[in-house]
Amino acid sequence: MAYEVSRDQPEEGEPSSSRVFAKHSPLEMVPEVESDQDESSFEALPLTNLGPKRRRRRTITRVHRSRLRSLCSLWKFRHLYCHIHPYSRRAMLCRFVKRPFWGAVIVLGLLKIASLFWSGLVYLFPDDLDARLDAWVFPAGRPSIFSHWTTHGVVPVRCHSHNDYWRDVPLHSALTAGCIGVEADVWPSNDELLVGHTPFTLHHEVTLRSLYLNPLLDLLQKHNTRSSQLEPAHHPGSFRAGVFSSDPSQTLVLLIDFKEQPEATWSMVMEQLQPLRDSDYLTYFNGTDVITRPLTVVATGDAPFDRITSNQTYRDIFYDAPLDQLALLPPSTEQSDRPNPEADPTYSYKNSYYASVDFRKTIGSLSRNRFSQGQLELVRKQVEAAHARGLKVRYWGTPSWPRGLRNHVWHVLVREGVDLINVDDLREATRQDWRKHRSWFF
Repeated sequence: MAYEVSRDQPEEGEPSSSRVFAKHSPLEMVPEVESDQDESSFEALPLTNLGPKRRRRRTITRVHRSRLRSLCSLWKFRHLYCHIHPYSRRAMLCRFVKRPFWGAVIVLGLLKIASLFWSGLVYLFPDDLDARLDAWVFPAGRPSIFSHWTTHGVVPVRCHSHNDYWRDVPLHSALTAGCIGVEADVWPSNDELLVGHTPFTLHHEVTLRSLYLNPLLDLLQKHNTRSSQLEPAHHPGSFRAGVFSSDPSQTLVLLIDFKEQPEATWSMVMEQLQPLRDSDYLTYFNGTDVITRPLTVVATGDAPFDRITSNQTYRDIFYDAPLDQLALLPPSTEQSDRPNPEADPTYSYKNSYYASVDFRKTIGSLSRNRFSQGQLELVRKQVEAAHARGLKVRYWGTPSWPRGLRNHVWHVLVREGVDLINVDDLREATRQDWRKHRSWFF
């Protein structure tokens, strides 16, 4: 009897549904890949249950998927599950949360490394970088609109701006930092005193008047002009306000370094100081006492000491005494009424203001980056000798690098009683945070 083969049974050579299902397990199934050919054949089928709205929704879904696929192609997965199921919740979390987070961590880490590198450059080479990046310098301006004082809010610091004319804004940079001393090297030329370190750097417009004397005169006149009725009136011989609003009694030291032709330079300095002298802004010695005023002029270098001491009743230019040549005399000896040549030393507060010396030549290099006991004793003796005469101690030529050694020297000198620190780095000097472990190299 012949049997008729049912249509439900697979034909010979045709795989059954169970075999097909076993062959393509869910773990090995590949996501459906859309193609134009499949979509066209699918749309050609006469399916009555797909209305216009569902076809439009499917078209919008395909557009969104294509955009999402182009966006997701920027991040390639490494996990097998996320690679197989790129639109799953886990894949989306990995793509839009985890990977951006670690990318931000890497970017921040690179920025931190760059910041540390830049900080290292600033700490190793502070002078040039600080001069270029001084955001806290306000040339010829004032940091507060509620005060007519240029130095509003600035606290005076015992620092001396070494070679102040090298800065981008001479005088104003030191005042804004809080330094109570500035230095200018002068060279006589015709009727002017040019300011510069060497003859090759001189310019006819860079003069002592333009950089220091005229700006100081304008600044002091502004500070000593009554701006309200409550401000006390200024009479001849009365108190004169200085350059710092936080401490108007603080005097500013203008150190003038005579480079050549001392006699000619002396005459020109005396002449150019006359406007400040007429306004009673210069500290002077009246034959008995020193009357402190907003500006104290000190001469150094090749300045003629005999011209300073020639006038016994009035002096408004003081000398920078050699610190290493001061003999140790007790203060009571100078106050003795009996005339004694040793009782009236050559250098005293009557004719000098500073007592300075080269640190390298006097103290020497620091073995193992620290002061020896002998070096400390020498510093103490020199400080004692200067203070016994009423002079202020200043060491120039201190180590400037490495940074930690420089800060250590500053710390020890201030601790031993040095009155002014000779500095090039205004920012670091005025911070007065000279801990040795903080900034040796970084």
